[in-house]
Amino acid sequence: MATQISDNAQQSVAGQKRAASVEHKTGLLNNLIGETSVTQRWRGEISNFQYLMHLNSLAGRSYNDLMQYPVFPWILANYDSEFLDLSEPSNFRDLSKPMGAQTQERLEQYLKRFKDWDDPQGDTPPYHYGTHYSSAMIVCSYLIRLEPFTQHFLRLQGGHFDLADRMFHSVKEAWLSASRQNMADVKELIPEFYYLPEFLENSNRFDLGTKQNGDILNHIVLPPWAKNDHREFIRMHREALECDYVSRHLHLWIDLIFGHKQQGQAAIDAVNVFHHLFYEGNVDIYSIEDPLEKSAAIGFINNFGQIPKQLFRKQHPAKRITTTKQFSILGDVSPLHPPQTPIGVTPAINYEKIFFYHLNNLKSSQQPIKELKGPVGQIIHYEKQILCVERNKMLIPSSYNRYVGWGFADHSLRIGCYDSGRIHQVWENVDICGEIHTCTCPSAKLLIFAGTSSVLSVYHMDTNMKKISLKQTLYGHIDAVTALTSSTAYNIIISGSRDQTAIIWDLARMTYARQLIGHVGAVTAISINELTGDIATCSGTWLYIWSINGLPLAVVNTSMGSSDRMQQILCVTFSYIREWDTNNVIITGSTDGRIRVIIF
Repeated sequence: MATQISDNAQQSVAGQKRAASVEHKTGLLNNLIGETSVTQRWRGEISNFQYLMHLNSLAGRSYNDLMQYPVFPWILANYDSEFLDLSEPSNFRDLSKPMGAQTQERLEQYLKRFKDWDDPQGDTPPYHYGTHYSSAMIVCSYLIRLEPFTQHFLRLQGGHFDLADRMFHSVKEAWLSASRQNMADVKELIPEFYYLPEFLENSNRFDLGTKQNGDILNHIVLPPWAKNDHREFIRMHREALECDYVSRHLHLWIDLIFGHKQQGQAAIDAVNVFHHLFYEGNVDIYSIEDPLEKSAAIGFINNFGQIPKQLFRKQHPAKRITTTKQFSILGDVSPLHPPQTPIGVTPAINYEKIFFYHLNNLKSSQQPIKELKGPVGQIIHYEKQILCVERNKMLIPSSYNRYVGWGFADHSLRIGCYDSGRIHQVWENVDICGEIHTCTCPSAKLLIFAGTSSVLSVYHMDTNMKKISLKQTLYGHIDAVTALTSSTAYNIIISGSRDQTAIIWDLARMTYARQLIGHVGAVTAISINELTGDIATCSGTWLYIWSINGLPLAVVNTSMGSSDRMQQILCVTFSYIREWDTNNVIITGSTDGRIRVIIF
């Protein structure tokens, strides 16, 4: 489930948008959102991760093809320190050079290969690298601990795991192999290194073998600054990708992979020439008459990888680094970093206080940031503002300017305006089992209701025809359903019940996925972090944090004291400052109508 990508690419984990455009040959082309190119948006609006995903998509690389999987750069060179200073240039890889040129010794060997190349038949022009930085085998070797990539690897490897000493088992050793030690290894990274901690864990307990030195392969060995925590590695790695140093130099790597240094004399000067079969359009497979030669060419390309489509014919512009004040729902108060902490410098804080790892230190803010006349039903952090509605109301995506309401004396369902409260549509005699307690709207055309019957009723909403129709019913709980939420980014629905459990459902297939157990009472509120996939569930004043795969991360009692003990949490949401950012917070709404921020 952790790697599942939604069909709605605008809301995907990757942050892609279909049919976007970049600067190509003659200049700027229009994209779906107006006159501004993706390149210009990256220089002021979108993150480095999002921009790299855009470029991969436009260059023909996607999650659907292991042979043309998205390629991401190695960015760090320090895998030995206890702490990682992101303001120190020596901690970073040289982004202006390919992996084969990271050390002078290896660089000279590749230069010698190119200079001394001699092909008597003249079929193969000189090259620096006979292996590629991205291939199906490289992708599967990185993701070998995670299904279905384990099975893909076994098929590529002839049905068995590789020798233990050649398998991916240490981030540091993978870096050393690709940057200095192995002449046949110039591989780069994949996107999962920046958002998916699960691929670093051997949660399926595969027997991956034992190295010659006696080490048994299990979880990936992490650098000391990751504190032996896979989530901390992803957080720090993602922070490094978005830091000022990488932002200032990332365009140099883009020149090598997608830009003007990919081919021609510029590639020769940059020591960035690969075997000619790796390049798009260099070989016309269909013109090869010899079946053995044709089969060999296809096998070579499939096994060793392909260069991405060239997107830029001239030097890529550098990203503009701005020091604009970051938006915070807390105003001028940052929940973690003191004002004097320089940007890019790891603050001198206790590791136990890092937001994503030891959430048991969380506490509620003294003053509410918003108040309603009655119990809070839903909170949404949308475009730098907090939207909230009372109980028995649910905002409808994607503009959130309408809501669906229930719980009326005539048992009707109503569509109203968020700003004015005016009712636009009324649906009567809707066939719903039992009394409705909760609702979720995965999209503007899908409504899911649940309540006393313990059944989830999935309805298709046709606003033009002013009617709704039952699409499917989901069975799994043994008591009334009291909370619902959904995520199109992760294609899941989560339901909470009085039976003290929450169930994760597959939104695409409308099937049961897994169960979250251990709540102290009825589950009263649920939220999904659309950026990281983390899940928050609430029971009374207790807050539970889970990973997307159902791993419990923390349990926190948010009660402020005796006067707060009876004020149970009715809704919860995550803030979205940046992905894997320690300044993100959790927002709760209680029966007293107050909206609170869970901070340190």
